[in-house]
Amino acid sequence: MSIKNIYEDGTYLANNPTWGEQDSPWKAEKIDRLLKENNIYPSTVCEVGCGAGAILSCLANRYDKTLFSGYEISPHALEICSRKTRHNLRYFHKSLLDNSETAGFDVVMAIDVFEHVEDYFGFLRSLRDKGTYKVFHIPLDLSVQWVLRGSPLIKQRLSVGHIHHFTKETALATLTDTGYEIVDYFYTNGSELPNRGWKADLLRIPRKLLFLLDQDLTVRILGGFSLMVLAK
Repeated sequence: MSIKNIYEDGTYLANNPTWGEQDSPWKAEKIDRLLKENNIYPSTVCEVGCGAGAILSCLANRYDKTLFSGYEISPHALEICSRKTRHNLRYFHKSLLDNSETAGFDVVMAIDVFEHVEDYFGFLRSLRDKGTYKVFHIPLDLSVQWVLRGSPLIKQRLSVGHIHHFTKETALATLTDTGYEIVDYFYTNGSELPNRGWKADLLRIPRKLLFLLDQDLTVRILGGFSLMVLAK
């Protein structure tokens, strides 16, 4: 069975019944920060692999005059998305990369997406010409803590479909190697999210304190962070 099929046959839905919707306001706030810090106020925004569509819905509340479009291959996720459609927000049951007529968005987003894609280099190259700016959120699964324990990497693979794992350096190198120009980036701290479990709660304060001293070292050792990237 291909990785793609788990999003279409109900396997991913069974493991993730909310499709991560509870994390969407937090992610939308980080995206909003990234755009505003770089003085980007888009007229059109597209998200590829939009899942439950809640990130777009949150952003549509902040940017009332912006037209938002979500592309999702899972019929189960699209059913959740369809309840959120409104005047500046629409969803499509198709892959943006299969639709050659659709291009020219001001911003194209892939939020926690390409770590799921078998041919992620091909995916990124195909995505590059779909918009002026691209926003990526990339989980940084490779840390000293996770590699030593081993089980978190397998858990991410089985529960949420992460088949590729990155550090900050390899994530940025991947984007550069596929033709992107890095404009800006910052870390996001997953321990800020509620209901992460007791192990995440245990490391919340050490992560916060060490992060103030050395961001890169904290991410490499303790993990639990992702990278928000703006690229062209």
